[in-house]
Amino acid sequence: MLPLVFEWSWQLDWGRIVFMGLLYMVLGAMSLGMLYAFVMTYLKLTGREKLYKRLWLEFPFTLW
Repeated sequence: MLPLVFEWSWQLDWGRIVFMGLLYMVLGAMSLGMLYAFVMTYLKLTGREKLYKRLWLEFPFTLW
């Protein structure tokens, strides 16, 4: 149950606070990753190479 539902009981126990905090942190990270992917795809498809190169994340090492 999400806190946006009106039947949510607002008892402040630490388990619920930690769980909801971690849930929203994970949802936020996934949303930002998807937004980054959509923006980079749009820039690549529209031919804005200069801005694409500026926003592309360069790693100093390979991940595999």
